[in-house]
Amino acid sequence: MEKQESTRQLRVGRQLQRDLAEIFQQQGMNAYDGAMVTVTSVRMSPDLALGRARISVFPSDKAHDVLEILQKQTKVIRGELGRRVAKQLRIVPELVFQIDDSLDYVERIDELLSK
Repeated sequence: MEKQESTRQLRVGRQLQRDLAEIFQQQGMNAYDGAMVTVTSVRMSPDLALGRARISVFPSDKAHDVLEILQKQTKVIRGELGRRVAKQLRIVPELVFQIDDSLDYVERIDELLSK
């Protein structure tokens, strides 16, 4: 069973979610092959050294291409994130990006139920 996240983990995760969303918005859709990238959540490790950012991509067929782009740009994104959170956090967490396909799952269920 997974341990409950601490208040600090949740607070830092929400802050990183906002900051990542701003970074992606500033870079624009062209940076991500014309796809819109949304940060759905950021879950922090207990020591705040690792952040798992779940992203939603529209259109969803570009999700894996966008994930590859993000993985190649992780150092640049982490650097920009460091400039934004330098005063709040001692260390800038490592970032791991994951695809959040829950919206696709909901769409698929709706599609099946409407038949």
